[in-house]
Amino acid sequence: MTSTLIMVLALSVLIGLSLGVLGGGGSILTVPILVYVAGFDAKEAIAASLFVVGVTSAVSVVSHARSGRVMWRTGLLFGAAGMVGAFVGGLLGGRIPGEILMIAFALMMVATSVAMLRGRKKKPAARGFDDDGGTTPGDGAGRRAELPLGRVLLDGAVVGLVTGLVGAGGGFLVVPALALLGGLPMSVAVGTSLVVISMKSFAGLAGYLTTVQLDWPLILAVTAAAIVGSLIGAKLSGRIPEAALRKAFGWFVLGMGAFVLLQQAPADFRWILAAAVAALVAVAAAVCWLCVPACPLRRKLFHP
Repeated sequence: MTSTLIMVLALSVLIGLSLGVLGGGGSILTVPILVYVAGFDAKEAIAASLFVVGVTSAVSVVSHARSGRVMWRTGLLFGAAGMVGAFVGGLLGGRIPGEILMIAFALMMVATSVAMLRGRKKKPAARGFDDDGGTTPGDGAGRRAELPLGRVLLDGAVVGLVTGLVGAGGGFLVVPALALLGGLPMSVAVGTSLVVISMKSFAGLAGYLTTVQLDWPLILAVTAAAIVGSLIGAKLSGRIPEAALRKAFGWFVLGMGAFVLLQQAPADFRWILAAAVAALVAVAAAVCWLCVPACPLRRKLFHP
């Protein structure tokens, strides 16, 4: 076993951890690992990530379902619509130059990181759920609130198209949709999103396999490592502060997105682009410090 393979498998455990704890982030980790560590080209990495994330999500669902954190009707409807969009996205992605796909992937990473860092307003638990995602006794128990059918199908198709095309953004689009539209507790949105991610990942993979050949032994090894991580993540879900974990992962994803964008730039301009990004970050921090009363930088410095 080569050192590269060991590194790929070790990093693959993080894929499962992200899916098990946050209900997303699998492809955002899988694609860079396969491109920059395993040496896959962009299309192979995106197609492989759909398989890895699809299988890992399907395994992760079991633990969440046993704890009552899956809304099956909503998940299956959202997933069915997502499969249509993902298959179309996979067909299109197989015919788009890899450089363009990686730029689109990096932009999705940046958008995802911003959404994670901003967080979401806490909404009251939907009827039939307690704050931990379980059913409440008495009123509403066993009668779980379901999301509007039309909105579920529309959102599912759009999310599926994006995921099938660039192989990323699925979980971090599905979880907010379930949490914000239906007022679901975070743990229930995470569990239900895994059903959706699994369904549309396989549909997107089917679209890509019309034009892409994969290294199945390596992909199966990566999938096995990711499954181990997902089982650990499912056990940790709810035991660690979700907000802190989401923000830490958000900063990591932002850095990875910037790295991928730099890699796609012409070699002669990478250092110039990196300096420009660093200057932009410094200016943004200065503006926040000087002009924004509620700047988180000042708040964290004076109120650790």
